[in-house]
Amino acid sequence: MTSQVSSPAEQTDAALVGEQRASGAGGEGKEVRRLDRVIIRFAGDSGDGMQLTGDRFTSETASFGNDLSTLPNFPAEIRAPAGTLPGVSSFQLHFADHDILTPGDAPNVLVAMNPAALKANIGDVPRGADIIVNTDEFTKRPMAKVGYATSPLEDGSLEAYNVHPVPLTTLTIEALKEFGLSRKEAERSKNMFALGLLSWMYHRPTEGTEKFLRAKFAKKPDIAEANVTAFRAGWNFGETTEDFAVSYEVAPATRAFPTGTYRNISGNLALSYGLIAAGRQADLPLYLGSYPITPASDILHELSKHKNFGVRTFQAEDEIAGIGAALGAAFGGALAVTTTSGPGVALKSETIGLAVSLELPLLVVDIQRGGPSTGLPTKTEQADLLQAMYGRNGEAPVPIVAPRTPADCFDAALDAARIALTYRTPVFLLSDGYLANGSEPWRIPDVDELPDLRVQFASGPNHQLADGTEVFWPFKRDEQTLARPWAVPGTPGLEHRIGGIEKQDGTGNISYDPANHDFMVRTRQAKVDGVQVPELEVDDPADDAGTGARTLVLGWGSTYGPITAAVRRVRGAGGRIAQAHLRHLNPFPRNLGEVLARYDKVIVPEMNLGQLATLLRARYLVDAHSHTQVSGMPFKAEQLAEVFKEAIND
Repeated sequence: MTSQVSSPAEQTDAALVGEQRASGAGGEGKEVRRLDRVIIRFAGDSGDGMQLTGDRFTSETASFGNDLSTLPNFPAEIRAPAGTLPGVSSFQLHFADHDILTPGDAPNVLVAMNPAALKANIGDVPRGADIIVNTDEFTKRPMAKVGYATSPLEDGSLEAYNVHPVPLTTLTIEALKEFGLSRKEAERSKNMFALGLLSWMYHRPTEGTEKFLRAKFAKKPDIAEANVTAFRAGWNFGETTEDFAVSYEVAPATRAFPTGTYRNISGNLALSYGLIAAGRQADLPLYLGSYPITPASDILHELSKHKNFGVRTFQAEDEIAGIGAALGAAFGGALAVTTTSGPGVALKSETIGLAVSLELPLLVVDIQRGGPSTGLPTKTEQADLLQAMYGRNGEAPVPIVAPRTPADCFDAALDAARIALTYRTPVFLLSDGYLANGSEPWRIPDVDELPDLRVQFASGPNHQLADGTEVFWPFKRDEQTLARPWAVPGTPGLEHRIGGIEKQDGTGNISYDPANHDFMVRTRQAKVDGVQVPELEVDDPADDAGTGARTLVLGWGSTYGPITAAVRRVRGAGGRIAQAHLRHLNPFPRNLGEVLARYDKVIVPEMNLGQLATLLRARYLVDAHSHTQVSGMPFKAEQLAEVFKEAIND
């Protein structure tokens, strides 16, 4: 869903329109309260449609003009036992009338579709929050499954919250009587009833959801209309019931968005679009060789839809075949990509080393997840940094790029493609599950804003022998980038040997000469070390005397949102703290050592056990203080704010 954003004045007009609409949408005599932000969490069984419900609420929120951030959270099992704690699926959405950076620390509203959803999430809900529960599910057997001896709706354990008991299942079945559906079929629409209720409660637009449902079930019009009816019934229930005496208005965001067309986008979708854009800007066919793996599979699914942009996708029988096909496509002159997660990187490592030896452009997209081994397939982690840096035999250096927000995945993909094509090297793109599945508003760029990534293929001989003969040397390097020529197979006169055995400098012939091997290893390292990346920018507001902070927070990847939100809280309380965030992890920005030396204390929050901090200590001999978390969930801003305050005051 897209929305057009023009000037701040027009944004103010839109906010007024929203306010007028809200004041007439709450029902006769019902109070409408203005809020600046809200955090909602939908939770239920993995078959209750919580991800769809959250996605639709998010889409309507984006079209309304709020800033937003989301956190889908679902079980690893394809279908966990119904009504159990391992089977709980949730979707958290934080939306506001101002700039926000995280999906929020704790929900203001929890929608619990069953006892398991309540029990799994109640620990995150603050006192005074609203809890909407589907009372139809709070019967003896479902409660016993999760260890409730008595009903939490009746034993006083929820007295600290504003509990709204709603028989969602019964109301949905009653609303759909006219459709002649079975009870089981009608029950499936209870998530749409809940969506309608929350849409009324927070004055979300409805037209987009109704259009979506009719399109989704176009081949089953009765099911489509049943879902629309359930959605409308939920809205009407909110408007007429006495239990919901108040509805809420969160105006469109008033921050100065750059002019343009905006849409809500997830990290994997943004990354997919970035890869397509890179192929177009390079004027090369885009080839993806991939094996499905959570949480990277969505990229394969998305790219397979875009053959019209010169995209070819190959779903291989395993990880090794996927990257092998991609590397073959790179040899053939395509912008080649392979997508995976940590376990797949382990299987691909030998072929990544081959790509280093062949010196061909290849994007290795690693959507990190909890490990080791199978670990936590649907949870997030940042623990593949050292694997990307060193996880190959021999000296096999690879540039590493890491996006920091879901929307930034688009730009990071373009940046990774730039490096791969310019320097003829495989490049790691390290996203993670939090970015992949989370979403935020994204301004759709104009094509003329995108970088020119076109390359020149080798077209003829590039070296003259002593006798005057002109020949093609496949490893004769560009003086600036140290990149070797890219010769497309079948070009007359450019035949050359290729393989993983060490090659002689220039000629590419097989060489076992010790001095040549030493030279080639050092040259490949120098090529990566010479990759041009922007200098690190530091956000360090000086005081009235022009003095900066003494403590620096340095992050990378998806920790950007929680870190920035925490830094804002610390500064709001009067604390002085600087912040910087790394996109390029190999090579590091040229000025990183100088930046680190300016501060008395450096804090490095990471969703691992201190991998970046280890690299910083080794490279710059700086006492980097790790703050780590490996729970499978992103940092909470308040948690980090307390850590930063303690560091400042220490």
